[in-house]
Amino acid sequence: MLHLLNLLAAIALLVWGTQTVRTGILSVFGESLRHILATSLGSKPRALLAGLGVTSLVQSATATCMIVASFLDRNLVTTSAALTVMLGADVGSSLMAVVFSLDLSWLSPLLIFVGVVLYVSRQKTTAGRLGRVAMGLGLITLALQLIIQNTRPMIEAPAIRGLLVALPNEVLFDIVVGSFLTVMAYSSLAIVLLTATLAVSGLVPETVALGLVVGANLGSGILAVLTTAKAPIEARRLPLGNLLFKIAGAIVAIPFLPHVHDLLLEWVGSIDQQVVVFHLCFNLGLAGLFVAFTGPMGKAMDRWMVAPTNLANLRPQHLDLVALSTPSLAISCAEREALHQADVVETMLRGVLPVIRNNDLVLAEQLRQQDDTVDDLYTAIKLYLTQISRESLSESESRRWTDVMSFTINMEQVGDIIERILQDVEDKKIRKDRSFSEAGMAEIVHLHERLITNLRLGMSVFLSSNVREAKRLLEEKARFRELEHEYATSHLNRLQDNTAESIETSSLHIDLISDLKRINSHICSIAYPILESAGALSQTRIRASRFAPLEEEPARDKTRSSRG
Repeated sequence: MLHLLNLLAAIALLVWGTQTVRTGILSVFGESLRHILATSLGSKPRALLAGLGVTSLVQSATATCMIVASFLDRNLVTTSAALTVMLGADVGSSLMAVVFSLDLSWLSPLLIFVGVVLYVSRQKTTAGRLGRVAMGLGLITLALQLIIQNTRPMIEAPAIRGLLVALPNEVLFDIVVGSFLTVMAYSSLAIVLLTATLAVSGLVPETVALGLVVGANLGSGILAVLTTAKAPIEARRLPLGNLLFKIAGAIVAIPFLPHVHDLLLEWVGSIDQQVVVFHLCFNLGLAGLFVAFTGPMGKAMDRWMVAPTNLANLRPQHLDLVALSTPSLAISCAEREALHQADVVETMLRGVLPVIRNNDLVLAEQLRQQDDTVDDLYTAIKLYLTQISRESLSESESRRWTDVMSFTINMEQVGDIIERILQDVEDKKIRKDRSFSEAGMAEIVHLHERLITNLRLGMSVFLSSNVREAKRLLEEKARFRELEHEYATSHLNRLQDNTAESIETSSLHIDLISDLKRINSHICSIAYPILESAGALSQTRIRASRFAPLEEEPARDKTRSSRG
C-alpha cells in the first residue's frame, strides 16, 4: 500500500513539474512566443518550426493550441496555417519526451537547488521566473526516478502479476485508457513519460505501451477540444481539425503496431527509448502525412463550423477559467473579451443615428438594453483580471493587464453615455415630435461618422499597440473638439436666424454634440497607455522630438489632457 501511495505521489509530481515549466516559460516569454507564432505563419515549413519550437519551450501542445486559437478568433491567421502549427507543436512535445527519457538523475538535484535559490531570492524578476522553470525541470526528472523506484516492488507482488496477465491485450482498449489518463493528467508528455517508465519496470508490456502512446496523442487532441469548448466557433476549428488528424493517424497506425514493435526491438536498445521513439515517430508521421492536407481540412472546418449570423448571445465568451493557471494566456482571453465588449458598444453607437432619423422607439429600447450587456461584460472582465496572479507577469504583460482594464473602463463609460443620449433623444425629440434642422442633422451625421471611424481605429490600436496608429487616434481628439466648437457656433447662428427646428431642439442639439465629444475623448484615451509605454508623451502633450506637435489645446483642457 505504501508503494502505491508513493507511486501516485510521484505521478502527481510529474504532472506538477510539467505545469510548472509551462507556466514559468509563458510568464517569461509569453509575448515573444505569441509574436513568433504570429509572424511565422507565412509558409508551411516556418509554421511547423514555430509550433515545434514554442511547444518545446512550454512543454504543452495544448498551451500552443490555445495561443493559436486566439489568433483564429481574431481572424489573424487562416485555419489551415493554424493546423500546420499544431502538427509542428505535436512534434515538439514528442521531442521533449525523448529528452526527459534520458538518464538525467545527476541533473535533478542541481536544477532543483538552483531553481529554488533563484525563485526565492529574486521571485518577481526574470531570473526568478527562470528559476521556476529550472525547478520544474528538476521535479520532472526526480518524479521519473521515484516512479521507477516504486514500481519495482509492486510488479514483484503475485497479485499484481496476476492482474496484469488477466488484462485484455486489446489495442483499442489501450488507446482508450491512454486517452483517459491524458485528459485526467492534463498532459500527454507526462503520460508518455509515465508509460515509458512503467514499461522499463515491466509493469506494462511493450505492445500495451505502444497503444497507450497512441491514446496519449488522441487524449491531447481531446483535451484541446475540451479546453476551447466555450470559445467562439472560429477558435474551436483548430482543436477539432487537429483531433481529426490524430484520429486518422491512429487508424492508419493500428494495423502496423506489431511490425513497428519488431522494428523498435531491432533498432532501439532500451525499452523506455522504444516508447519515446515511437511517440516521436508517430508525430513525425502525422506531420509528414497530413501537412499537405491542412488546406483542405482548414476549408472543411470553415464550412462546417460557421458562426451564427445573429449575435443574440452577448454573454462573456472568451474568459476561460482554465487559462487562469497560465497568466499570459489569461490576459489574451481578457483581450478577446474586451474586443467583444467593444463590438457591443459599436452596435449601440451605430444604432444611435437610425433612432434619431426614424424616431424608432423600439430600436432605442433594444440599444439601451445592450448597455446592460456592456456593463455585465465589464464586470466579468474586471473580476477575471483580478484573478490573474500579478506576481507571475512580466513587465510587458503587467502593462498589458493595465491596458485591458483601462480599455474596458472606457468602453463601459461610452456605453453609459450612449444610453443617456438615447434617453434624451426619446424624451426631447421623439415624444415631443420635433426635428433637427437640415444643417443640424448634417452636423450630427458628420460627427457620428467620425466617431465610428475613431472607434474602429481605437480597437485596432488596442489590439496592435502600434505607436503610429495611437498617435493618429490622439490627433483625432483635437480635430473632434474643433468640430464641436464649429458646430456649436453654427447652431447659435441658426438660432439668431430664427430657424424654427433649431429653436425647438436647441437644448438637445448642444447636449448631443457635447456627448459625442465626450465619447470621442474616451475612445482617444485608448492611445495614452501605448504612447506612454513608448516614451512618446510628456506630461501634457506628445513629445515634439518624436512626433509632429499637435495643435494647442485650450488652457482649460491642459490639466486633463494626459487622460482625455
